[in-house]
Amino acid sequence: MEKKNIVILTASEVKNLELAQKFKESLESQNANVSIINMVELDLPLYSSRTESKFTGAELLKGQMPLLEQAHGYVFIAPEYNGSTPPVFNNFLAWLSRSSKDWRNCLNGRPAAIATFSGGGGFNVLLAMRTQLAFIGMNVIGRQILTHSNKVLDEKSLLSVSQELVKLCL
Repeated sequence: MEKKNIVILTASEVKNLELAQKFKESLESQNANVSIINMVELDLPLYSSRTESKFTGAELLKGQMPLLEQAHGYVFIAPEYNGSTPPVFNNFLAWLSRSSKDWRNCLNGRPAAIATFSGGGGFNVLLAMRTQLAFIGMNVIGRQILTHSNKVLDEKSLLSVSQELVKLCL
């Protein structure tokens, strides 16, 4: 059986990066090749028409594009910021959408899992990610991972989500 390439994108560090590592281990136990992209570490400039006149998405994301182009599936992990996704999440998607004319080929029709470790409830960020990722053509799986300081990660749920994601990868 061909190994599936899965990219985990995390929109914050510390607890969400730890969650990304847990996902990586779980997906690797499903015989997947897994890469983590830390959106914070990319330190992308804030997208605007003004910054786009100075940079291109292709230039800023050149190191990540091979991973994204070869991905069979994705995991998006972000904390809740003011009832939605953190700015770095939207900024990454904005630059990605300006990276090439066929940027959707990286995402369109691909399965995606969503997860959060949030200081608050985390429900709103999961809903926001689900809506935005579906809008750009991704197939967001029904089950999601929600953790916070009062709700530890359920390892059985993590395994179930990982198995479902790998199963849906083409």
